[in-house]
Amino acid sequence: MQVVKKEDLQSWIGKETEPSDWLEVSQERINQFADCTLDHQFIHIDPDKAKETPFGGTIAHGFLSLSLLSHFSEQYSFVIDGFQMGINYGFDKIRFLAPVKAGKRVRAKAKVLEIDETKPGQFRMKSEVTVEIEGESKPALIAEWLTVQMVA
Repeated sequence: MQVVKKEDLQSWIGKETEPSDWLEVSQERINQFADCTLDHQFIHIDPDKAKETPFGGTIAHGFLSLSLLSHFSEQYSFVIDGFQMGINYGFDKIRFLAPVKAGKRVRAKAKVLEIDETKPGQFRMKSEVTVEIEGESKPALIAEWLTVQMVA
């Protein structure tokens, strides 16, 4: 992960990061997410029944794709020099644009939209994050993600 000095933060606004590595969204991962969230809708966990839908098979939960942002951000993001911890602050906007079919691979990239020092040593960032689906032109989702970095 890249370390950025405080005085260089503004130069990151508008920059798009390199994408993360690809990650397979297996049926096993989808089933585990269904168990964790108690969302056992057949389009996620029943391959036979899901074949009869417009999706042609099982698909990942939109929230599963969204939850992977924490994993991906470790690869594509940066930390501010003196970084102590990061906090998920929420989202301004989330759009689920295309389903992720079981067995497909996804990755994420981000563009920094805003960086503000809201309190001394606390930097709130807004990033536009895109989760791409390998081999498909439409992304799984685009989200405006708010995070806070606590810096010493």
